[in-house]
Amino acid sequence: MAIRAVLWDIDDTLFDYGAADRIGMRNHLDHEGLPDGCTSVEQALGLWAELTERHWARFSAGECDFQGQRRDRVRDFLSRPLSDEEADAWFGRHIVHYEAAWSLFPDTVPVLDVLAGEYRHAVLSNSAFDHQDRKLRVLGVRDRFEVLLCAAELGVSKPEAAAFHAACRALDLPPHEVAYVGNEPDIDARGAADAGLFGIWLDRRGSGARPDLTRITGLAELPAVLRGDTRFGAVSSIG
Repeated sequence: MAIRAVLWDIDDTLFDYGAADRIGMRNHLDHEGLPDGCTSVEQALGLWAELTERHWARFSAGECDFQGQRRDRVRDFLSRPLSDEEADAWFGRHIVHYEAAWSLFPDTVPVLDVLAGEYRHAVLSNSAFDHQDRKLRVLGVRDRFEVLLCAAELGVSKPEAAAFHAACRALDLPPHEVAYVGNEPDIDARGAADAGLFGIWLDRRGSGARPDLTRITGLAELPAVLRGDTRFGAVSSIG
């Protein structure tokens, strides 16, 4: 059956989170200085990325709230106890630099333009609504998506089937009529496919090696995949 809607991930799919995070933290450290135990900016950036992944996993698993994972990241990064107010202040200063580096990937708006008249569009993110709603508005694409759902408010996160099914219900479409596009092979594409959607892995780094998934290496390839719907034929044949 034909795909009628595209459900999108945001970070590192539409929005270049990796670049914004690195640039923002580098500029933040220029003002704050290196944390204890780090002898270079590159070491500090690596530690920040590791802590972000660790605490984001805790948030996704429901072990802490959105603000809590931010505070815990800062405490671990600086290796010292901080009050909530102190951690919030440090993260707030970081946010200024991070947001200054926000940008969409170059292929985001062109593919949204190409697909606009053919498919409905929505977002499912393992983040918080206010955070992602503001991000999409600042980047000028919020009006492209009729639905925005986030794990913090849903109480369930990708790759759980319930998260994908909640988005399908919001669109009033059965899962098999919805495609999900995301940069994580298991959390996004595999999770979506297991939930009955057409899961598509956006492998921007060209890492490959997942014959079980439908894979693209850039969003320019997406329209052809959607129109052909290859999930019951050859997979990972693109890129």
